[in-house]
Amino acid sequence: MKEEGNVMVIAQRMIPGASPSPSLTPHSTATQPPLPTPSPYSFSVASTRLRSRPSIYAYDLALRSLALLFSFISALSLAVPSPTRTKQGTISKFYDNSQLTYCFTVSILVFIYSAFQLFKRVCDIAYRGVLISDMTSDYLSFILDQLTGYLLVSSSSVTIPVIQQMDSQTPLWKAAILAVCMSFTAFMVLAVSALLSGYKLCKRIIW
Repeated sequence: MKEEGNVMVIAQRMIPGASPSPSLTPHSTATQPPLPTPSPYSFSVASTRLRSRPSIYAYDLALRSLALLFSFISALSLAVPSPTRTKQGTISKFYDNSQLTYCFTVSILVFIYSAFQLFKRVCDIAYRGVLISDMTSDYLSFILDQLTGYLLVSSSSVTIPVIQQMDSQTPLWKAAILAVCMSFTAFMVLAVSALLSGYKLCKRIIW
């Protein structure tokens, strides 16, 4: 620092390679790192999780709906027709014959079971594990699907001889034919449901 007249001059020594102080460079702007851009994959995580599982649940839901529909048609077809005269000359409805009553009862049981399974699947999609735990549900579904399938096959097999003894021009004969067809179709649907339940059970146990 040297004094010339009444003016004081301050000499600042510049160090080579050093950047000037921010206070000495008022026009310099501080560079900030750019904000991270959210990846589009982060928004699709929830949707991917919801889409990875529902393929099985959607198939199961569709199968339960079909079993509910076919069992309902089978039971309704036996309940609607008017009394019918058989070849032996007796007037009867379905409840006058034990085989037809058995077929009607099985159809009602399968209808109730399918309605419960359908309600359970809807609750599983909306609120997971509200009614029954997943493992218990898989065990019960695997066992009860086979049981209801056996009941449908047995009811159809005992109804066929009764159909052969009835007059083919009566409404009850046509209703019995429809009931057997719908029972067998419901059996095929429940067989696929049993395979799907077994797959989910094996997947749960092994993995």
